[in-house]
Amino acid sequence: MKISFKYISYFFLFILGMSMTLTSCTDDLNVTPKDDDEFLSETFFEDPSSYKQVLAKLYAGLYVGGNDGDASPDISGLGGDFSSYLRLLFVTQELPTDEAVIAWADGTLPTLNTQTWSPNNEFLYGTYSRASYHISLANEFLRQTTDEKLNSRGVDANLKAEIATFRAEARFLRAYSYVNLMDLFGNVPITTEADPVGFFYPVQKSRAEVFAFVESELKDLDNSLPNARTNEYGRVDKVAAKFLLAQIYLNSKVYTGTERNNEVATLCSEIINSGYSFANVPYAYLFSADNNTNGAQTEFIFPIISDGTAIRATGGGMSFIIHAAIGGSIDAASRGMDGGWFGTRTRKEFVALFPDATATGDKRGTFHTDGQALDITNISTFTDGYAVTKYINKKADGSPAQRTDIPDTDFPVFRISDAYLMYAEAVVRGATTGNLATAVGYVNQIRTRAEATPISSANLTLDFILAERGRELFWECHRRTDLIRFGKFTGGSKIWQWKGGVMNGVATDSYRDLMPIPAKTIQANPTLKQNPGY
Repeated sequence: MKISFKYISYFFLFILGMSMTLTSCTDDLNVTPKDDDEFLSETFFEDPSSYKQVLAKLYAGLYVGGNDGDASPDISGLGGDFSSYLRLLFVTQELPTDEAVIAWADGTLPTLNTQTWSPNNEFLYGTYSRASYHISLANEFLRQTTDEKLNSRGVDANLKAEIATFRAEARFLRAYSYVNLMDLFGNVPITTEADPVGFFYPVQKSRAEVFAFVESELKDLDNSLPNARTNEYGRVDKVAAKFLLAQIYLNSKVYTGTERNNEVATLCSEIINSGYSFANVPYAYLFSADNNTNGAQTEFIFPIISDGTAIRATGGGMSFIIHAAIGGSIDAASRGMDGGWFGTRTRKEFVALFPDATATGDKRGTFHTDGQALDITNISTFTDGYAVTKYINKKADGSPAQRTDIPDTDFPVFRISDAYLMYAEAVVRGATTGNLATAVGYVNQIRTRAEATPISSANLTLDFILAERGRELFWECHRRTDLIRFGKFTGGSKIWQWKGGVMNGVATDSYRDLMPIPAKTIQANPTLKQNPGY
């Protein structure tokens, strides 16, 4: 069995018939069970094993759309495949950028390729709802695990100590969802376990207020999360909280109007020296089916686990990311998969970040070009645009994974090389707590692994860092946020094919740096105010 966090592995055997569906109270950010027999009820928590099962739900929910794979979706009105948290993050963070485009015409999906979305976009509604659902689940878990509740159930001291760690992890995962909501939608409500359960209209908070809440939570979690690398693989520790805090500080100018580069450099130094280590393996190992054991795992601070034997049939998570990238003349079996979905490719402007299209230089530029046109004349034609072969469902030595329909490849949400790049960016942006020579050394460590030419301090500019982040972290759900931070997501300073709905690309309006609050969300909570421009 691949996953050390065994309750995720057996999650679908342990928890049956416990799906919680969001109704018209979605924006309540609290989901109330429909009867006493449901998941998170008082009766459910009489079983001592229930606490880790709920924690498993919070982790597994980052990959799958429901307890029974696609069949029992958590989010009402969206299939389990389309409402997968990871899949929705890919859709919102990659498709609107130069890194990806998708051929499919499902609903309003094509508008994400072209930055022409509206408040009626069901994928934005799904993203908002998925993050909100996770917040509601974490809130209810925290309500059910107070000292008063545990004492009333006669929970013994050893289990109470373990539950204290579970609570810290739930708070981290709640903070992670708040960061995604803040990043994508700006001003959103904040609810916690202290708020009432049931229907009410939570007050919309400013982006700066959400930032302050998350900052406070992540700082406090340093007191309660496990030390670095002492938790089970796939579960978070103090370093994950430091990493997420560094991320929001890096984007603080966007979120609050104030730069926090000194804090970024300080935190990244702590992360780099925490016990996680840069993986001295070929870059491809980081995205192979055995990336939890082939040496890449030393770099993974927070992975979303995939396991072909534990996850029921799903179109979400890594199944979507790998399947959708296969089509044209690509042999699916060579990618360790049972077929291709003829969906995602990249745009020529991203290909241009690498020395050449066939990647004989920088080994990170993994494109399938046979039968693929560099120009995207028609978005709906899979062979328009180079295919991306970054992720594979085979082990690093080429041997097969457990299954060919659902991959074993874990998704790296946070990894140490990103901390290297965040440190370097903070230094270039003026952090006095960092060192230029150290920053150059970190970047060159990344480039040496990729077999790319090392740089000098004169080369370490903001433009270089944005390009290098693309080369190192593409298709890891960072690009939209990065482009916004560099002022190149909207407007005309960076153009790519089909930006703005025109083949050669056009400038787009700056208000699209924020996604609209979904129309259905405002219908459910009419006190919410729409973002400007929509």
